[in-house]
Amino acid sequence: MRALILSCNTGGGHNSAARAIAEEFRDHGDEAYVFDYLCLAGKGISKLVGDGYVQIVKKTPLLFGLIYKLGMIISRITRKSPVYYINGRMAKYLSNYLKEHPADVLIMPHLYPAETITYMKRKGMELPITIAVMTDYTCIPFWEETDCDYYVLAHEALRKSCIKKGIPNEKIQTFGIPVVKSCRLKISKKEARKKLGLKLDQKYFLVAGGSMGAGDFTELIQKLISSTNTEQILAICGNNRKAERKLKKKFKKCSRVMVLGFTKQMPLYLSACDVVFTKPGGLTSTEAAVIGVPIIHTTPIPGCETINRRFFIHTGMSLSALTLKGQVNKGIRLINDLEVQKKMKNCQAKQIHEDAVKQLYQFVCLQYNAIKEHTS
Repeated sequence: MRALILSCNTGGGHNSAARAIAEEFRDHGDEAYVFDYLCLAGKGISKLVGDGYVQIVKKTPLLFGLIYKLGMIISRITRKSPVYYINGRMAKYLSNYLKEHPADVLIMPHLYPAETITYMKRKGMELPITIAVMTDYTCIPFWEETDCDYYVLAHEALRKSCIKKGIPNEKIQTFGIPVVKSCRLKISKKEARKKLGLKLDQKYFLVAGGSMGAGDFTELIQKLISSTNTEQILAICGNNRKAERKLKKKFKKCSRVMVLGFTKQMPLYLSACDVVFTKPGGLTSTEAAVIGVPIIHTTPIPGCETINRRFFIHTGMSLSALTLKGQVNKGIRLINDLEVQKKMKNCQAKQIHEDAVKQLYQFVCLQYNAIKEHTS
């Protein structure tokens, strides 16, 4: 079986889910290819869209929140949004690619390619099995105007809202958000710390914020330092080189702070820490919950992250507060309260499907085999 996983460089979560799906297919001996489908129209287009999204989110998050709310309004009053028509222009590129590189299934952990294949369907273009994978704990605007064969939701609780928006119930599967194998290995805190060279008898906060502004990052760490005595702070900046440089300069004389940039060992750091501070991105939050680490959600980017945070708090999987000071205070209480930590981890294990990607693979195999039997 050959799977094509179409993503887009507007945030790392979509790509992380895509990698998890590809990993599962390859582990079973199938072919799986992940790529930013906007590159089919040229790398310049992909860079323009990706960079534009990141800059709006980082520099004007309130504007992003306004755009998100506007999208929700548009999705209620029109059957075909401007987003649909813009992504429809990618149809000729994707169609030509599929003619040269046929696939048995198209999996889309991003709205944009789902809009494109919807346009292709309506134009009568031939397509393989099409599966959309939602990577947030809400149905973001415009999913309802797509026409995929199946939709994989992050949680069963989203089914009713998706049906209300117009996604047929028979197309819905609630496997959860796919996460990579390294998040599902269940490495003990002790083992993770040994691998990373961290102290076994030390308490560690992990502050993760790949796209968080350097100012917020600095202030959060500063408040943790001034409000605690011996706890160590691991700061992971991801691809935010500006934040990494600023933090290293600010805390170079502070032995309690270890500043890291991009790392491929994020699951190990999550397993090693006692409490993680992170924005409520759907993928990052899911990874932390699968690993089973107490979460303090920091201030969300207005939009789907706001709903993600609300969902995690409501289900007991994280704590948060409206202010940075409140978030720090809750983090300090959490790191010192083993009973609350245990309760939160139990809620995470109850709510999150760690084998989501396995269920997705098995489901795809069933559909693929059914089609083969029908056509043979």
